[in-house]
Amino acid sequence: MSKRLKLGMVGGGQGAFIGGVHRIASRIDGRWELVAGALSSDPARAAASATDLGIDEGRSYGSYQEMATAEAARDDGIDAVAIVTPNHVHAGPAVAFLEAGINVICDKPLAATQEDAARIKAAVEASSAKFILTHNYTGYPLIRQAREMVARGDLGTLRIVQAEYAQDWLTEEADPSNKQADWRTDPARAGGGGIGDIGTHAYNLANFVSGLKTAALAADLSSFVPGRKVDDNAHILLRYEGGAKGMVWVSQVAPGNENGLRLRIYGDKGGLEWNQENPNVMTWAPFGEPKQLLTRGGAGLGGGAGSHTRIPPGHPEGYLEGFANLYSDAADLISGESDGALLPGIEAGLDGMWFISACQESSGKDGAWVAR
Repeated sequence: MSKRLKLGMVGGGQGAFIGGVHRIASRIDGRWELVAGALSSDPARAAASATDLGIDEGRSYGSYQEMATAEAARDDGIDAVAIVTPNHVHAGPAVAFLEAGINVICDKPLAATQEDAARIKAAVEASSAKFILTHNYTGYPLIRQAREMVARGDLGTLRIVQAEYAQDWLTEEADPSNKQADWRTDPARAGGGGIGDIGTHAYNLANFVSGLKTAALAADLSSFVPGRKVDDNAHILLRYEGGAKGMVWVSQVAPGNENGLRLRIYGDKGGLEWNQENPNVMTWAPFGEPKQLLTRGGAGLGGGAGSHTRIPPGHPEGYLEGFANLYSDAADLISGESDGALLPGIEAGLDGMWFISACQESSGKDGAWVAR
């Protein structure tokens, strides 16, 4: 095994959700060790969180600026920082660590505003450090299998790409005491509502697997909950370069849906269907032949799924393991053991930011088409 890399974290202190996910994912394959953090903007909470996580007091920082400067100066400084803050606090840390020459692993979407996204892009271009965006669903074994099958031509010429991400947890007015709901329904902190939070996942997944580039989109955004200032439902049509057509449905007000991320891709030779809530099975339908169920650990899948799975067939892998694939790929990239071809980076982040702004522009113009 390659040496264990040193990880720092900005955000993710007590009461945070996604920080814990990042920490678990980073440890699954034994490639990372959390050694430093600026875990909260509240100094007392930051210190208490560091104690909970076993971070040495001398490497628990009161701000990300202090952390970037101090870690860059250490002989044993961190190899990468994970940024797990709300969207509006992505740009500051990302730029600070990139300028300090420290690799960045940033939660999605890239930022809350186009201006912040441009700042991150400029910092990436000026830095020798790597930038990785955690679109974690791209790490699922069968998603990588699907990407390989599309690239190999198994589906033929692509015609239709459909993605959806449906939840129900914001069906009613958000409880102000719910930290996760509070910032996600605040346009100043989130930038976009459902389209930014989960829509970027669906959009990214469709493009990751299909390999297609969006030419234009038309969107109808809704805020069904009275008084809500961000979208909570969206219907989006896509036109891809080359002629394929796409559709994305995003909702956080669809009762009965917990984490319903689904992908369907159809070409002139066959189609694929995958559902995140049952991620170890994918339907493959060669045209004119019986449908097949491909399983994550099934025989004959080879590199697509086989090289990204850990445990024997019939033992489910899912959200945490998919996330762990990104962290292991990041370790390989930073260690010079791979080119990181499957990792989302700055271009995926900028594409997601275009998606958010184009959806908002289109919906504001009564669903008019917005071109790249």
